Amino acid sequence: MEVPLNPIGREEIHRLESILLFATLFRPEVIELIKDPAERLTWVDSLAVAAGAIAREKAGMTTSEIAEELGRTEATIRKHLKGETKAGQLVRETYELIKQGKLDELVKNVEVLAKGGQLVAMEEYEKLKKEKEELEARVEELEEKVKSLEEENRALKAKLENVRKILDDALSRIKEIGKLL
Repeated sequence: MEVPLNPIGREEIHRLESILLFATLFRPEVIELIKDPAERLTWVDSLAVAAGAIAREKAGMTTSEIAEELGRTEATIRKHLKGETKAGQLVRETYELIKQGKLDELVKNVEVLAKGGQLVAMEEYEKLKKEKEELEARVEELEEKVKSLEEENRALKAKLENVRKILDDALSRIKEIGKLL
């Protein structure tokens, strides 16, 4: 799925809006800002409005059309669009990062999440899969070695028992010879 940087139609506007919102929310500095539960709701709402405003601006809508559609005042929309609000600045920066291809991995993850998938980078997944296979092979190897050592241990115990028996017989013979002498 491609990011519609200049959306045409409602579907593309909503796609850009969602990607802007989630990509902004997953930026480390934004995660820090929304850690405080008291601030979280305000931040998420402001980011959602800013993402909606910027997506609609990129589709060519006027400030009054955006304000009406998002249920906010024109002044609020203008502030977000000009980057006079922190939310507007962050979403605008996210848009520019996406445009420059600097958030490609994050955007792919957002798209996967939007489709109901899990958030795991493919590189990381492949790396972990390979590591898992290597560990499973190593475990199998070690299990074989343990089995071999256990068999060797049983054989050594049997030999030891045999040596003890021979030793006991020899000690018995020595005692008998001692009595005879």
